Amino acid sequence: MISSRQAAHFLLTPIGSAGDVHPFVAIGRELRARGHDVTILVPGPFRQLAERSGLDFVSTFSVADFESQTRHPDLWHPRRGLRLILRTVASLLRRTYELISKHYQPGRTVLVGHTLAFATRVFEEVHEVPAATIHLAPSALRSDHQQPAFALGVDISTAPRPLKRSFWKLVDALVIDPHITPTLNAWRTELGLPPVRRVFRSWLNSPQRVIGLFPDWYFPTQPDWPNQLRLVGFPLFDDSAERPIEPELDAFLAQPDPPILFTPGSANRQAARFFEVAVSAAARLGRRALLVTPFREQLPERLPEHARHVSYVPFSAVLRRCAAIVHHGGIGTSAQGLAAGIPQLVMAMGFDQPDNAMRLARLGVGVYLSPRRFRTRRVADTLHDLLESRETAANCRRYREAAASVDAVGAASDVLEDLSTMRE
Repeated sequence: MISSRQAAHFLLTPIGSAGDVHPFVAIGRELRARGHDVTILVPGPFRQLAERSGLDFVSTFSVADFESQTRHPDLWHPRRGLRLILRTVASLLRRTYELISKHYQPGRTVLVGHTLAFATRVFEEVHEVPAATIHLAPSALRSDHQQPAFALGVDISTAPRPLKRSFWKLVDALVIDPHITPTLNAWRTELGLPPVRRVFRSWLNSPQRVIGLFPDWYFPTQPDWPNQLRLVGFPLFDDSAERPIEPELDAFLAQPDPPILFTPGSANRQAARFFEVAVSAAARLGRRALLVTPFREQLPERLPEHARHVSYVPFSAVLRRCAAIVHHGGIGTSAQGLAAGIPQLVMAMGFDQPDNAMRLARLGVGVYLSPRRFRTRRVADTLHDLLESRETAANCRRYREAAASVDAVGAASDVLEDLSTMRE
């Protein structure tokens, strides 16, 4: 038994880029502040962030391997991107399991896994240990009622229940399971576990505790969601305390006309066209543009006077000084836009992005465009309408207050601390 009077050890296993890792780091920091030990298994590029946060860092794969993944031409394809990620997860199952085994401390450790941390779920099954699954976005949760969007503009929530079930069965059979279950089940057989199928239907959820890092007003709780699910709100962490704004950027933001911030995601190396449209659309509007990407090679060699590039900026520190944000629809960026209370234009590609884009549109705070329709004139016209809309402005103010009213990191940490008292 893990005594409630002793410090527990939390082993965090996020999967993905900065938007996936940051929430786990935020929770890890909070748990450390409460006196617990925290180990995080992440790729090499996140070493400094983890160590700066006081977390024990364990590398799942190297900086070079991570960069190779972000360079893959399929990563941002609406269908092939998910296939690539699932195959990568499958290839890392055994190594991740070995790392968990090495750092697991019997009687002390609680496992905290990402949606795609399948090695963590398997370890939980084999060793019957305290564990939780964290879903960053509602698109990871299935239901017979309100549906997450699997593709941009597609909402089958009002369809008959048998049709909805058939749709997800087809998605699992053709899009998801072929790229993860052969490797997963071969390994499970070696471990003496039964095979699994349709892993996204329910298996990926820990039977002990599931935490949703989004609020109920973003996606209402569905009647058939897991009983062990707790929604805690948006974590809104971006390392702003350790990454202050540089004086030149501060001066840029201090000018009378607030800029429009453009970002296609921290891991997107294939966004040259996105930024070409960004620069020209801002010029068409007579607005300044703040271009955020760590990959400078995607931008024109010489930027016009109305545009400025930064490799990274903490959104919590700058978005309230911007007129709007144009982005890819990642849940972290979407949440920061809501917390800043500014209009959002989303060019969704894959993963959870289509669902987030459509959800922002339903809240009345933004509009979405497919990559094919993301062209200068349409982007400029859409931004103009968003910026001029009183209704959009009112909705942005409403959800800004809602997003800022909850301590999601603290609430998630409370759930995990409660879990730490469970018996093995």
